[in-house]
Amino acid sequence: MTVSLAFEILYKEYYVRVFGLARRLLNSTPQAEDATQEVFMRAYRNFKRYDSQQPFWQWIATITNNHCVDLLRKRSRGQKLFGDEEIELELLESPGIHSLTALIDAESANALTEAITKLPDKYRVPLVLAYFNEATYEQISTDLSISRTHVGVLLVRAKQQLRAYLEDSGLKRAQS
Repeated sequence: MTVSLAFEILYKEYYVRVFGLARRLLNSTPQAEDATQEVFMRAYRNFKRYDSQQPFWQWIATITNNHCVDLLRKRSRGQKLFGDEEIELELLESPGIHSLTALIDAESANALTEAITKLPDKYRVPLVLAYFNEATYEQISTDLSISRTHVGVLLVRAKQQLRAYLEDSGLKRAQS
């Protein structure tokens, strides 16, 4: 099998997943379409570096993560995308923290997706990486150039904001 044929098969199999990850990270369908094309072009150019003993999804997802985070950094132009760890710790409220799994169980997928799109980049990106791409705190901290603790704080804040949005929209009461 030729390299181009093998890559074409992988492209068809993974396009939707790469596009979904890019859309969640960038919070924009048009930007996700462009990013997905760029990711596959980069993957094709570097396909000889791919270790076929490793899962293709992890390799292409890493390329997607890196490209989208670079785009977000460029979009914020000089603003610190993820803020300051101490400020995030001060904003952190400890009582009643629920896991993302509980939110998914309690709310419909459409309501949760809508809530995620309303999150600021600094909360949405780590959340998507952690829960939709199954990245570890270490991987996220490396990808975003922030500390592991800061990743945890941002994820807790993201879940708090998701919960608040869902409660404000009355979705929790409607399903009780």
